[in-house]
Amino acid sequence: MADAHTKNHDYHIIDPSPWPLVASIGALVMAFGGVGYMRYLSGGSFNMFGVNWASPWLFYIGLAIVLYTMYGWWSDTVKESREGHHTRVVSLHLRYGMIMFIASEVMFFVAWFWAFFDASLFADESIQEARVAFTGGQWPPAGIEVLDPLHLPLYNTVILLLSGTTVTWAHHALLHNDRKGLIYGLTLTVLLGALFSYVQFYEYTVAPFDFANSIYGATFFMATGFHGFHVLVGTIFLVVCLIRALKGHFTPQKHFGFEAAAWYWHFVDVVWLFLFFSIYVWASWGAPIAAH
Repeated sequence: MADAHTKNHDYHIIDPSPWPLVASIGALVMAFGGVGYMRYLSGGSFNMFGVNWASPWLFYIGLAIVLYTMYGWWSDTVKESREGHHTRVVSLHLRYGMIMFIASEVMFFVAWFWAFFDASLFADESIQEARVAFTGGQWPPAGIEVLDPLHLPLYNTVILLLSGTTVTWAHHALLHNDRKGLIYGLTLTVLLGALFSYVQFYEYTVAPFDFANSIYGATFFMATGFHGFHVLVGTIFLVVCLIRALKGHFTPQKHFGFEAAAWYWHFVDVVWLFLFFSIYVWASWGAPIAAH
């Protein structure tokens, strides 16, 4: 009878989990709350079921549920790995999943680049009167002063490229079972990621244009802000890897959690290079530079 239940395959049949249901509820509450939050910010109302939901609190409740789900679900995944359930086949499928996730993120950024290049390359499109009204028939639009690409943007480029070097150092240290090199490399990467986020936040505070008053500002902040959000997520990802490294979770033979974080971080690096050369350098060529 016992032989009938003996595992004779490389797949992992997971135990019943509450996380898909909890994640769905959290996402629904956060989306519903997000609409109410935007109505609240615009001074409007969001009446449904006889209640005005125009408030930020429902969004934050949904966000808390989603974050708790991430913690619980990924903790279970780490536990499954340490219990030996992540066989060669399971690990391969995890890699496929991460590759597909990054591919979906690439398409997100394609949308923002598409919007930016459509607005910039066809700023004088005569058949679209509204576009000419927004841009003045030129790019950057008339009256817009741009950020100096050789100041804060170049500084952040150096920071992010250096962080790509340190995370690669950490990976090679792990492959050679150099625990100190792994921890030092991850620590430096986390600090550089935090510094990048700080510099970008400061850049936003001194930007001579805003999101609402020009198509240049809207496309600029959407593209760079979406990337900045990914840097924040990647930094949290690496902090988790650092904590796990300090606990001795990773081995040279088994460390996909760290490997996935490194893939994600290199993806963020590459996207930033495209952003820097297209949005900061190319699109500001010949435009008036704002004084620092």
